[in-house]
Amino acid sequence: MKVLFVLFSIIIAFLSTVFKDALAPHLTTITTQLINSTIVTTIRGVPQTKSQEIHKVPESANMTVPRAIRKAFLAIEQSEGVGARVRRSIGTPQLRNFSPFLMLDHFTSSPGAGFPDHPHRGQETITYMLQGAIDHEDFTGNAGTIEAGDLQFMTAGKGIMHAEMPRTNPDGTPTIGMQLWVDLPEKLKKCEPRYRDLKAKEIPQVDIDDGKVHIKVISGQSHGVDSVKDLAYTPVWLLDIEIKPGGKIAQQLPQGWNAFAYTLDGSTAFGVGGDKTTVGKFHNVVFEQKGDEIAAEVSADAKENGHFILVAGLPLDQKVVQYGPFVLNTQDEVYQAVMDFQTYSNGFERAKNWQSEIGNR
Repeated sequence: MKVLFVLFSIIIAFLSTVFKDALAPHLTTITTQLINSTIVTTIRGVPQTKSQEIHKVPESANMTVPRAIRKAFLAIEQSEGVGARVRRSIGTPQLRNFSPFLMLDHFTSSPGAGFPDHPHRGQETITYMLQGAIDHEDFTGNAGTIEAGDLQFMTAGKGIMHAEMPRTNPDGTPTIGMQLWVDLPEKLKKCEPRYRDLKAKEIPQVDIDDGKVHIKVISGQSHGVDSVKDLAYTPVWLLDIEIKPGGKIAQQLPQGWNAFAYTLDGSTAFGVGGDKTTVGKFHNVVFEQKGDEIAAEVSADAKENGHFILVAGLPLDQKVVQYGPFVLNTQDEVYQAVMDFQTYSNGFERAKNWQSEIGNR
């Protein structure tokens, strides 16, 4: 190619000298076409790219690509803990290990029910209270309460043992919330455990579509509003979205992240055009990874608002081996976690003879 280009240049120079006036306009056109169609980058080891492609504006800068729905399914209610009821959607045969998400529970606890002393290793948990309040206590001495609208981000790391027990509501109503388990990157599986409580009053909020859509920006970004930072180690976006009848939202998400919506109330239509699907409450709506935007709306003649949480997370390129509350990367690591818990070692030293006060009430 280089030899041909040199020969062509010599011929062009000779003809330019002999037939300067007659050929000048044509040579300019030929040279321009040659440059635009054949000149490529010549840096060794760098993929060759045509000049038009170098200056082409990326599609993402001009337009957004709506994400299609991969599947939508009802979360079936089941028993969990002591007397609690949960609707589990992630962590079931319907949707297992949707990286980085391991489990999603929509829990309801009546007086006397709850989640007494139990261990964790290798994951983070995000608890979001929708109604009532829940007390938590662990073997490091941490204790506190999260109330309606509050969240708790807990990093289990190398090991934690704790209890989560709902308070009895004065009006006798049950305690309701969401708990999401998020996988930790392999290099952080043995980090020190930590907590980060996020109070309802700390959560930024934004209204769009003439007030028909209300968004709580728990983690991530929505319509120019950023969340509180440094809530979890694994990058996760979490938005609480409520849409009045006739309202709609187009919510951008990071490209390549896995995403889902869990519906809490009403009926919401997800998608655009022929891909639009209306989903009732207590469903998990799983989106395809391709695309950078989620579209949702509620019909103008709907009798109630549509309410859902939208969650997206960076997929982790690692194997998941889980045994109950222990989430590691190999079977040997799971065996070691069980052994460490039974022998009170390697992160579980403080579990020996420890009992929570709230777990016995």
